[in-house]
Amino acid sequence: MLYFRQYYLGCLSHASYVVGDTESGRAVVVDPQRDVTQYVADAAAAGLRIERVIETHFHADFLSGHLELAEATGAVISYGAAADGRVEFPIDPLADGTRLSLGSTAGEGVEVEVLATPGHTPESISLVVRERAGDAIPYGVLTGDTLFIGDVGRPDLLSSDGVPADDLARQLYRSLHDQLLTLPDATRVFPAHGAGSACGKHLSSETESTIGAERRTNYALQPMSEDAFVAAVTDGQPAAPLYFAFAADRNRRERATLHESDPVPVLDLDALLRAQADGAAVVDSRDPADFAAGHLRGSINVGLGGRFAEYAGEVIRAGTPLVLVTEPGHEQEARVRLGRIGFDTVLGALDQPLVAFATRPEVVEQSSRLAVDDLIERTKAIPGLQIVDVRGAGEVEADGMLPGARHVPLAQLLDRMDELNPALPVVVTCASGYRSSIAASVLRAHGFEDVSDLLGGFGACRVAGMEVEQPTGTAG
Repeated sequence: MLYFRQYYLGCLSHASYVVGDTESGRAVVVDPQRDVTQYVADAAAAGLRIERVIETHFHADFLSGHLELAEATGAVISYGAAADGRVEFPIDPLADGTRLSLGSTAGEGVEVEVLATPGHTPESISLVVRERAGDAIPYGVLTGDTLFIGDVGRPDLLSSDGVPADDLARQLYRSLHDQLLTLPDATRVFPAHGAGSACGKHLSSETESTIGAERRTNYALQPMSEDAFVAAVTDGQPAAPLYFAFAADRNRRERATLHESDPVPVLDLDALLRAQADGAAVVDSRDPADFAAGHLRGSINVGLGGRFAEYAGEVIRAGTPLVLVTEPGHEQEARVRLGRIGFDTVLGALDQPLVAFATRPEVVEQSSRLAVDDLIERTKAIPGLQIVDVRGAGEVEADGMLPGARHVPLAQLLDRMDELNPALPVVVTCASGYRSSIAASVLRAHGFEDVSDLLGGFGACRVAGMEVEQPTGTAG
């Protein structure tokens, strides 16, 4: 009997899966997140042995848990055959057409069929799951980043490595039409990501679909020529987060494994300030309002309540040592979530932040958060005011932006900071105020003196009836 479970990690828009046969007790895990305790515990509770970890491709948006699961269970690690020779650890590569039987006897019980589906990356595969070997209609297909709900995988992430996006887009077209769209319409579709992921531009918030539904409604699967498809899927992709190239590389490396229960070292304020002076980034994960009320000078505010790891990876360069300021009791959560993208160099967390701030007010500062009325007054009073919009390109294209604003997606802020004048006042806006607090803190940490973020973001501007213009072009 088929055991099938989807795990959805909302803060990274990431889906992973356990597929098993309850009669034989054999199971595989597909595209696991790095903290793997849940897979091990759930498999054991169901009487399953995790024998194999299958990665649909080299992920760029998170550090995958293949090494952690192999360490915990002895499982074999598998990628598609095109990954062979490209990793530093042993793998059992899976060729197109391979059928993995999870039953007690070969050819019986639950079966997983491998489809080579290059396009998002050269080694991408999809996995067709059948409840019984030979079933005409599969239970479902795990599509990785090849086919999403409402979208397909972006083919441009390897452009910086010299792999042309157009070439991968043509491979993707053939993978979709020659492989996935030949499956019966009733086949369920289970992708590796959902809405919010930067691995595509139109991902749905749904976590399951069917081949038939995608054939009817997915813009990229409508009848069109290969050339038209290439144009459609390469245009308008969001700016790739800064850490993507780092994570994609680390996923191919032999590296230290994450141990979720390891304690976070406790630092007093003097130790934290020494680490900061030596180049560590201070990551303050408190709510933006609490951060604005008082924080260590030079710290970066990435609230734990949002897409914490992703946004930290957009504004802090990989490999930078980190020290944490968190609400008491959330140090471990912050460390694990940073570990999910490979940011492992966490030196420690500040002991009792509010007490530390009270004892050393000279190293603490407040930050400015403006209401819409304040922004309107500043716009009139300060001719050189710089308004920076850090939303994604798709958001700006859909909703417009404030007249005269400069569009700098958050993922590009570190590389485009020299486009701004640090001597002039800056107001940062996003959709609601979360990303603008991040961006404003980054600018202050890099020497900008007069920086505010906008409470309620662009949404508050629309409610207040502020003028909006449609941009002639957007970055990213």
